Amino acid sequence: MKASSIGAFFKKYTMVLALVAVAILFSVTTNGKVLYPQNLNNLISQNGYVFTLAAGMLLCILTGGNIDLACGSVVCFAGAIGAVMMSNGINMWLAVIAMLLVGLAVGAFQRYWSAWVRIPPFITTLAGMYAFRGLANVVLQGYAVPVENVAFLNIFGGGADCYIPDFFHNANFNMTCLVAAVIVAVIAVLMTVRKVAVQKKMGIIKSGTADLIKSVIIAAVIIWFGWKLANYKGIPSVLIWIAAVLLIYNYITTKTAVGRHLYAVGGNEKATRLSGVNTNKVFFFAYANMGLLSGLAAILTIARLSSSQPTYGQGYEMDAIAACFIGGASAYGGIGKISGVIIGATLMGLINQGMSIMGMDSNYQKVIKGLVLLLAVMFDVLSKREKK
Repeated sequence: MKASSIGAFFKKYTMVLALVAVAILFSVTTNGKVLYPQNLNNLISQNGYVFTLAAGMLLCILTGGNIDLACGSVVCFAGAIGAVMMSNGINMWLAVIAMLLVGLAVGAFQRYWSAWVRIPPFITTLAGMYAFRGLANVVLQGYAVPVENVAFLNIFGGGADCYIPDFFHNANFNMTCLVAAVIVAVIAVLMTVRKVAVQKKMGIIKSGTADLIKSVIIAAVIIWFGWKLANYKGIPSVLIWIAAVLLIYNYITTKTAVGRHLYAVGGNEKATRLSGVNTNKVFFFAYANMGLLSGLAAILTIARLSSSQPTYGQGYEMDAIAACFIGGASAYGGIGKISGVIIGATLMGLINQGMSIMGMDSNYQKVIKGLVLLLAVMFDVLSKREKK
């Protein structure tokens, strides 16, 4: 029984342990540089699009292992439209709304062909990958368009002051950041305590010790992370957008009927349809959300880079897909969590940053990321085979 329990533990927390191992490895090989406050800040800023797109990609994968190959091109297209609008003096909020609506419209358009015409999503989004990359180039006319709106850059994470101000006005330490981290950590623990109490009352569990220990560890990590950021400039504004996306989509996948339908369709589409669920609408919802989040990723991208270029967004879809699968999403659909997306995206970002600090050739970096993705999917496939 003990061996079985240990095996189940390692199977359940494989990617968490891998994240810890990678963090220790790069901490040693870079003399601790990878965990410097500024580098952790860069980890958030540089991978904001990964967290955002991966949340939407998870919904697509849940429907049966489907993916969206066009999201990187949509990021470029939506970002190009927003940048051109702002460069022509149009109000930044109108540009933001335009980018979100463009992303949403593209997602709805692509899923129409798959949900109702029944063209495979792979083909539909592959066509979109080419088409919207070309349209982005048309909008930009082959040139880079700078984004100089200071308010836009600061709000969405690209300006010099794109941080939540310290209300305690400390010179070298952002106390507001640390206080916020402590509050979030306490809320996380209290929510777990409440969940355990409810489950005990309903007779679902006898002891919630494991859940409580896990929540305390998570709280400690949150406080440590907040302390690290407080030693640099505090909370970057992009982190607020990432947290909002992850919290909203975690709620959708765990607390709503739509979320249950996503898992049901991925588990058995035919049975779900026969039970009265409109599976076409479920598919449509997943891809429309992917488009909407592509619009948001476009906003974060042009804010961070202070411009829009025809090359932006290349490979973004692969990073999002990899984050989902590394985070435990099943290649067959029906399995996956937002918490896994967080782990997968963080692991990918840490690997990228660690290898960059070490000065590793970019080609070898791609090889390493490819092997990590292959191992994650192989683990999923072998796990399914064992169950059978």
